Amino acid sequence: MAGHEIPEPADRKQVADPMAGLEAAEETRHSCDPAFQHGVVVGFDGSMSSERALAYAIGMARRLGSGLIIVHVANRLPTTVWAGCEPPVFVDVPDHRTEVLGLELACADHLSEVSWILVERGGDICHELEEVGREYEADAIVVGSTHGLVGRIFGSVAGRLARRAQRPVIVIP
Repeated sequence: MAGHEIPEPADRKQVADPMAGLEAAEETRHSCDPAFQHGVVVGFDGSMSSERALAYAIGMARRLGSGLIIVHVANRLPTTVWAGCEPPVFVDVPDHRTEVLGLELACADHLSEVSWILVERGGDICHELEEVGREYEADAIVVGSTHGLVGRIFGSVAGRLARRAQRPVIVIP
C-alpha cells in the first residue's frame, strides 16, 4: 500500500554501526596522553652517552613544542638472547634503577622547560624503544652511542635501532 508505514517493533535492537568499531580501535590506539603524541622518545639509563642524548632530546622537544618521552628499559633477558639464541625463560627481576632515575630526573632543572614522562619497560632495548615510539607516534627516537667491547661484540643499540626502526633515529656520540 502506498503511503502506509509498518511500525517498528518496540524490542528491536539497534543495528551496530560498523564505523563505531573502527572509532573504538582508533581511540584505544591513541590512549596515550595527547600531550605526548608526536613527541620525542629518548632512551635513558643514566650513562654519559644517554645523558648527552637526553640533553639533545630536550632541545629538540623544546624546538618542536612537543612532549618528551624518556624510556628506561630494564633489560631482563638472559645473555643467550643477545648472542642470538632463544631464551630458556624470561628473567623478571625487579629493577629499582627506574625509580632512582625518576627521582634524579624530577630534580633536574633542565627538564623544567618541557613536558616529560618516564616510561619503564622490560625486555630488548631496541624493540621497546621502537614500540614506545610507535605507541606515541613519535617524531624521532634519540639514543646515545655505545662505546666499548660489549657494543662491538653484540652490536650497539643505536646501530640495531637505526637499521630496523620505522621512524627517524638520532644517534648522539
